[in-house]
Amino acid sequence: MLATADALATLLSAASPVIGSEFIPTLEASGRVLAADVVSPLDVPPMNTSSMDGYAIRAADVTTHGNRRLPVSQRIPAGHAPEPLKPGTAARIFTGATVPQGADAIVMQEQTEADGDEVTILHSPRPGEWITAQGADIHSGSVILPAGTRLTPQALGLAASVGCAELEVRRRVRVAVFFTGDELTMPGEPLKPGAIYNSNRFTLRGLLEKLGCEVSDFGIVADRLDATRDMLREAAHAHDLILTCGGVSVGEEDHVKPAVEAEGRLAMWQIAMKPGKPLAFGAVRRGAGGAEGNAEASANANANANANANDASAATDATAAASLPSSAETFFIGLPGNPVSSFVTFLLFVRPFILRLAGVQAVVPRALSLRADFTQGKADRRNEFLRARINSAGGLDLFPNQSSAVLTSTVWGDGLIDNPPNHAISAGETVRFIPFSELLN
Repeated sequence: MLATADALATLLSAASPVIGSEFIPTLEASGRVLAADVVSPLDVPPMNTSSMDGYAIRAADVTTHGNRRLPVSQRIPAGHAPEPLKPGTAARIFTGATVPQGADAIVMQEQTEADGDEVTILHSPRPGEWITAQGADIHSGSVILPAGTRLTPQALGLAASVGCAELEVRRRVRVAVFFTGDELTMPGEPLKPGAIYNSNRFTLRGLLEKLGCEVSDFGIVADRLDATRDMLREAAHAHDLILTCGGVSVGEEDHVKPAVEAEGRLAMWQIAMKPGKPLAFGAVRRGAGGAEGNAEASANANANANANANDASAATDATAAASLPSSAETFFIGLPGNPVSSFVTFLLFVRPFILRLAGVQAVVPRALSLRADFTQGKADRRNEFLRARINSAGGLDLFPNQSSAVLTSTVWGDGLIDNPPNHAISAGETVRFIPFSELLN
């Protein structure tokens, strides 16, 4: 079985950013990925500003001359242009206001006594005290947000602080998704004997939309080879990725593997992980009728091939050939059908793959080193990803049922313990914990 690190390396070595960008208003760019660097056209702040309510003075007026009672020559609110400071005077100033020419210090109002048109300075300031210098935050011409940045609310604020009304972002990754299994029923429909509700559709749709994908949901496909092949052909048109759930094992009713092999190419992985051992990765041909987007797809695939020519060594020889789509193919990933397995494999493999397609370079989630407040005496030969949550003492509690069918654990938990193969966990030891906050953003 392929190690999880090797499986992820194979996926990421095949992924290059999609071709195409657009300019959108900065207010609407949350979650999108920058296609070009954001370069500041100005200093921030654009002038020396006061970081306190108080009085702008020349430090020498009160330290050298000893005259602590000064006339107030002007009042400077934020947003107003001041006059140069007259020698031997103070200027009433407010937070964020422009420091007048000639002033070199701010004395905060708590260290003064105002008396009509005069103020007594009760503190001997150093030059530069409580002044935010021009360009202290950002210098004109500097890159404040590099291409490939996934835009957070604070990143939008930073772009706005230098006057960016719009941003160039990569187009959204286009994902076609469908689900296999005659036992699947949608909520709201009668639940027949032997049937189950299709929870995976809701989980995966939500995860894809959270990543900012443009999602085409083709619903539930009948457990037949011909129906699966037909759906693959339809889904390949004008999409960057086909994502399926279920049917990737080797049972008589698992038709995804032979369907993909008939319609394209497939690397079938047995990943040494629990939950989520079966996972399929390959490519599906775009057939006649898929002309829409084929020029762009061709450019994309050529870019992928060029970018990954030097990285193919990260994958095994068996999977490398199947991982590079040609100019007329769409990426394919097939997830296992058990709800926890599909959830975990999406977070660990599909999420970074889609982010890399979207142009993000930093796709590996950060992990924490935390104390295990439980004992897991039985080691597994596979890399386990255990659902756990942080307790009030700062340690980790383990969900009691780690079955791949227990979706409750994904709501109860705060994240996943990345437990190496053949390792039993003892209470008190430090384990590697990946928070859901790192995997669900």
